[in-house]
Amino acid sequence: MNVLRSVSPTVFLTSLGFLWFGLIGVVQGQSTAKEADRIVAIVNDQIILKSEVDQELDQYIQQVRLQGDEMSFSESLWKNALESMIDNKVMLIQAQKDSVVVTNEQVNRQMDVRVQELIQQAGSETALERAFGKSVAELRREFREPFRQQLVVSQLQSQVMGQVTITRPEVEAFFATFPEDSLPTIPEQVALSQIVLKPEVSQDARRSAFDRAAMVRERILSGESFEEMAQEYSDGPSAPRGGLIPMLPLSDLVSEYAAAASALQPGEISEVVETSFGFHVIRLIKKEGNRIETNNILISIDQATIDEQGTIDSLMAIREKVQDGLYTFSDAARAYSEDDESSSAGGRLYNAQTGDRFYPLRGLDPATYRTVLLLDEEGDISEPKPIVLPDANETQAFRILRLDQRIEEHTANLEQDYQRIEQIALQQKQTQELTAWLNEIREEVYIEYIGVPEALSSSR
Repeated sequence: MNVLRSVSPTVFLTSLGFLWFGLIGVVQGQSTAKEADRIVAIVNDQIILKSEVDQELDQYIQQVRLQGDEMSFSESLWKNALESMIDNKVMLIQAQKDSVVVTNEQVNRQMDVRVQELIQQAGSETALERAFGKSVAELRREFREPFRQQLVVSQLQSQVMGQVTITRPEVEAFFATFPEDSLPTIPEQVALSQIVLKPEVSQDARRSAFDRAAMVRERILSGESFEEMAQEYSDGPSAPRGGLIPMLPLSDLVSEYAAAASALQPGEISEVVETSFGFHVIRLIKKEGNRIETNNILISIDQATIDEQGTIDSLMAIREKVQDGLYTFSDAARAYSEDDESSSAGGRLYNAQTGDRFYPLRGLDPATYRTVLLLDEEGDISEPKPIVLPDANETQAFRILRLDQRIEEHTANLEQDYQRIEQIALQQKQTQELTAWLNEIREEVYIEYIGVPEALSSSR
């Protein structure tokens, strides 16, 4: 057993990442064969269909294979998929009892991240919409409720697992269970910090986009068709539909757009509205409570006009001042970096997979890998390099990287890898506690298996 890879099938199957992988599977054209459907389990007054379990298992197997591991169907895996779906429903019932809620802001923030992942997987927003046969706005509306439920489950799990702690003797005991000849080799790793600056768009380009939007608005006010203007001029994905954005909660829209659209009366045309996407002309179709349906014409700003050299020069000046000792890299990152997540941490980058500072050198994206190879000593700072920020607009930016620490390839040990081993030992303990807790709350819920072989429906 590899001490650096330990995951509970049940917890994994109910994770947000797994839910979204199912959507990515659709983008990739993957599908599950349909058979005659039937109910296989009842949880209180909710049913689980065989097709739902088959699809969940199929997607899990696909994900494991994409990660490079071999896996095929088995009765035990099918049982795990069924039990994870039962656990999910049981936890939603418990979350309702415990008044666990997630805010619209939390749902929107997480959905923004996942939608961006889908767009990257599909290749573009247009390709994503073509794959689903629906607009991004429609996809968000369709998947909003299941996504909200998974966030509720995730929050409930976090509350349970957050109460679990682990001591150093427990970590050492966990590590001691693995024979020396089975310990994995840890590849070369690096810890990095960054300072990011976003190039300014030229004022001429900004003015040009605004003037174009104003011209389109004037033509609409003069009697030309909004839909035809959208099809001809809009840079937004809704352009082929005449700019139609179907009924959505205001909270699903960027704040400037929502504020301008909600102030209109049905049929009214807005002034030119600026958002992070560009300049908009909006027509309100109808309003129902806090939900609106609109037409939108988006005129984006020509990104080719950004002042790249000015941004590079600014980063070089920051780099020189840090090298001259006028201030530390961390202080400079907090003062100047335009990447909110890393700037607040003094520029420090954290591995999303492990939660710690270290990245496997050969696991870095090609551009970062090439940059780091040029940094010989700890404390070295790179020259400015381009980067695409992982936001909804895929913003072009530049950054400088500092090599904070380098760890050579070695056999896993407590001295160098304590934090990672501690995380794995804690995760194992949390999983055990979560499973025990789930078994307890399942006793309070009516669960019935229907037509499931006894070997599959036996208690865990």
